[in-house]
Amino acid sequence: MTEDETHRIGEALTATISAHGAELHSIRTAAGAELLWQAGPAWPRHAPVLFPIVGRLAEDTLIHEGVPTRMTQHGFARDRRFDFVSRERDACRLRLDDDAQSRAIYPFAFELEIDYRIEGPTLTVGYTVSNPSTTLLPASLGAHPAFLWPLTAGLPRQAHAIIFEQPEPAPVRRVEDGLLRPDTEPSPIRGRTLALDDALFTNDALILEAPASRSLRYGVAGGPGLRIAWSGFHQLGLWSKPGAGFLCIEPWSGLASPRGFAGEFRDKPHLMRIPPGASRHSSWSVTVESIA
Repeated sequence: MTEDETHRIGEALTATISAHGAELHSIRTAAGAELLWQAGPAWPRHAPVLFPIVGRLAEDTLIHEGVPTRMTQHGFARDRRFDFVSRERDACRLRLDDDAQSRAIYPFAFELEIDYRIEGPTLTVGYTVSNPSTTLLPASLGAHPAFLWPLTAGLPRQAHAIIFEQPEPAPVRRVEDGLLRPDTEPSPIRGRTLALDDALFTNDALILEAPASRSLRYGVAGGPGLRIAWSGFHQLGLWSKPGAGFLCIEPWSGLASPRGFAGEFRDKPHLMRIPPGASRHSSWSVTVESIA
């Protein structure tokens, strides 16, 4: 990948961003420790942008005014080239607009801008979805960063936990064949603590439909950890593959189609519905704690 296609920001903490999918490819500490999954055989991505859907549509089909088009899982933004709008030492901005290719499968006008910024030990990723048209823009947006699990070599996976900002007693949601199941499950979170184990992800992602928290700590008690916070997102997904070396912590605005839903896309539950001329803003951040 050429230098024109990537941009590195930061000095002590650094991050590398690719024009392909506006995807974050690396987060490194001052000592050179990598924190992000490096797209190994278990999963070929790092931190894709999910837009204009999160998860799957029934039969991978979007219906607009009775016309079906094919839209595969998580949408197309992760596989499109974004333009760098600005490149600075500690920040950059990328943009994707609708075009003939996108409108063939997603017949809506949109503008998607993504900002990356490093301040001290914190990387912040901001998103702006704008509707330049005269009709409603239905869309979902999600982050999908995959952090190393274990965070540092030699630590046992089972020593890691997520500590939420608030207790999270509400039942959790699951997907089946990529679609949202109608039933819920009792939460495996005990108070504020989710002890991490591969068994949590045997049946795909763990989904908090309306988390009380807006931040969490992922790591080892008294040891390495990351503080992750989000704003403007409504759901939270946690995902891994049993035995794989990553944990995805995913703020979302949107969920997969409920099993049995096959209606107009604009009527799909959990969508953002952005009025003409309006924008929606959201962000997430990761702060490095106690990692050399």
